[in-house]
Amino acid sequence: MDNKKERIIHAAIDVFCEKGIEKAKVSDIVKKAGIAQGTFYIYFSSKLAVMPSIAQVMVEKMLVEINNKVKNSDSFIDQLKSVIEAVFSITKDFREIQAMIYAGLASAEFLQEWETIYSPYYAWMSEFLSLAKENNILRDTVDPDQTAVILIGLIESVAEQTFLYSHGDRDMAEIKKNEVLNFVLHGLGVKF
Repeated sequence: MDNKKERIIHAAIDVFCEKGIEKAKVSDIVKKAGIAQGTFYIYFSSKLAVMPSIAQVMVEKMLVEINNKVKNSDSFIDQLKSVIEAVFSITKDFREIQAMIYAGLASAEFLQEWETIYSPYYAWMSEFLSLAKENNILRDTVDPDQTAVILIGLIESVAEQTFLYSHGDRDMAEIKKNEVLNFVLHGLGVKF
């Protein structure tokens, strides 16, 4: 990614978190990024046009966290626990940015870009499920591509519910992670 574009994205994250989407101005973003206002418009048509790029940065963070936590030598169940842990961790650590992304994408009509932004994440999960299915760990009827989308949606939704809509305590987060794990294991027909 171009260094100036990257500086704009990270400055936008800071400014949006600090001032909120509505009160943030392009002038605030460019000042924080240390670039001329005209440079901003080379990359983005408006402050809200930055949202898909911010979402893409967060998806990349999620994949890095998952790849750091998931060990190939672990069992499928332990790998799945690691995926759930990674999603909950990123959602908790970046709750303000996650909330801002949803608000910004919805208000800016960029929701149609969501599938493109999420495609590497979906591909990772689909591959993860395909491998488990090939190894006869999952029920035969699992569709890895569609299940990947459902699984990511489920895990993220519960993590968001825990950290975005309420500031859940640690015990509640642990209970929800375990419930998601058990729900998914049953849904996938994991053969113990």
